[in-house]
Amino acid sequence: MPRTNDIQFQKGLSLSEFLDKYGSEVQCRQQLFKARWPDGYCCPSCGHNRCYHLQSRPVYQCCQCRHQHSLLSNTIFASSKLPLTTWFLSIYLITQSKEGMAALPMSRFLGISCNAALRMKHKLQMVMKQADDAKPLTQLVQIDDVYWGGKRQGGKRGRGAAGKTPFIAALSRNEKGYPVHIRFSRVSGFSSEEIKRWSRKHLAAKRAVFTDGLACFNSLELEGHFHWAFITNGGKNVRTTKFFNWINTVIGNVKNSIRGTYHGIDHRHLPRYLAEFCYRFNRRFKLPLMIENLIYHAAKAIPIPQYELSLAEDWW
Repeated sequence: MPRTNDIQFQKGLSLSEFLDKYGSEVQCRQQLFKARWPDGYCCPSCGHNRCYHLQSRPVYQCCQCRHQHSLLSNTIFASSKLPLTTWFLSIYLITQSKEGMAALPMSRFLGISCNAALRMKHKLQMVMKQADDAKPLTQLVQIDDVYWGGKRQGGKRGRGAAGKTPFIAALSRNEKGYPVHIRFSRVSGFSSEEIKRWSRKHLAAKRAVFTDGLACFNSLELEGHFHWAFITNGGKNVRTTKFFNWINTVIGNVKNSIRGTYHGIDHRHLPRYLAEFCYRFNRRFKLPLMIENLIYHAAKAIPIPQYELSLAEDWW
């Protein structure tokens, strides 16, 4: 038999196994409690490690300062009328699906409205983005300039075409040359100042960075990185093009995945959908643990009001 890819064909968490572990509200609350306080309860007001659960209301009260707070407070689940079982099932659908899942089929699986499913999905995507953005890229890093969208009817073609959204694709590789982490970040444009601002947030100090010949990437040297630029000559140089095979493959995969699953995305929300793809890719080595990982980050994330979901994400 031909050899299969161990990562691609790894065993995930089946739906029956998921329901056995997170099928009830009690089980979900226990998992959320463990995610919020992995070392045991800690009062957010005074730091005391003992509490009791009130019978009259679903809140915890500190034994020392009497501070009361809900298990859902100061998490992504705060102020939500949906049960935790619905939230956890949506986490399962998003993390265990290679191509992601649009809001309409998700709403049918969850038995909620499409608008509620979309809000839930955007909140979880923002949790994914915040979790990945908190860790700068290390090891050897490849960077490329990418555009999302095409030219408008009757408009100009190329880099300056209206309707195209620029974003940076970055990929870190290990000592064997295999991809480890990816980072997709929307930018306002490909200028030297924009690249410098992006690198301060997303690159660890003194990285070895490889790019194409776009002039703005030379500013990486001013930020203390070791930069090598390769002129690809529009794909004619086979040797140089082969060097960028991994990042070109990942860019092609994310574009095909987003177009095939979502068809159309408002440029304001593009960073969230790119972050969803990156989150799954960066944790692809342990597929079953991705659910617990996202629950943990959702428990640590601050609440996101409804009005913030309609705003454009920050550039980086």
